[in-house]
Amino acid sequence: MIAALIQLCSGDDPDANLPKIQWAIAEAAAEGAEFILTPEVTNCLSSSRSHQNAVLRHEDQDPTLAALRQQAEELEIWLLIGSLALKTHDADGRFANRSIMVGPAGQIVARYDKIHMFDVQVTPEETYRESDGYRPGSQAVVADTTFGKVGMSVCYDIRFPHLYQALAQAGSRILTVPAAFSPVTGAAHWESLLRARAIETGCYVLAPTQTGTHPHTHGKQRRTHGHSLAISPWGEVLADGGKAEGVHIIDINDAAVDEARRKVPSLTHIRPFEGP
Repeated sequence: MIAALIQLCSGDDPDANLPKIQWAIAEAAAEGAEFILTPEVTNCLSSSRSHQNAVLRHEDQDPTLAALRQQAEELEIWLLIGSLALKTHDADGRFANRSIMVGPAGQIVARYDKIHMFDVQVTPEETYRESDGYRPGSQAVVADTTFGKVGMSVCYDIRFPHLYQALAQAGSRILTVPAAFSPVTGAAHWESLLRARAIETGCYVLAPTQTGTHPHTHGKQRRTHGHSLAISPWGEVLADGGKAEGVHIIDINDAAVDEARRKVPSLTHIRPFEGP
């Protein structure tokens, strides 16, 4: 099965981002990709909550989602919209960071709201409080596809291995980690974390990312790490997107999942324990 990671530099204008996203999806499909993945906050990368309030929509009204569902149907592809920033009906007005799996008939097959919020101070100048604007999800999600079960996650989730263990135990053979990773933590940890999750579970890990310095009209300038990565079930880097926007093609061999798990069947060796 041919998959494609799309690496983007999304700005804070969803209408301006959409044609670039559609072009990249069309390019990936033209190269034979049957499963195409976009990054976190595909529709709008912004640090301004007031601007997000002005441009974001609820899921059933979001033009990016509607357009990409139509494109998936026209191209007859599986499409992971890495995540969309969407309005919710929560009383506190916080948004959802929602990953959406779309099938080849344009249908929504699964939704996953990012569980772990990126509330960190990486450096004195680089502080994030994702939970100020986004409310965390609470449900782990496995999407059923024609090429197997896919465990869904988003970005900062990658630091919580128990989530991926649960997804693998629920039958996932591919794990998705769309991201808009910080340049500082990305350089230090991104590849190591992804390879660890692949090795621990014997899954393919597919991680499309945002990259570069992002166009903005409101709020603080954002930069992201790039380096979309595809990791084999044995922990090998199959593709690295570097720093540029683009489309990266990967050949997924489902038998490699069985082979890795045969060699090191750690998922079957998990034991309960007490303490500490």
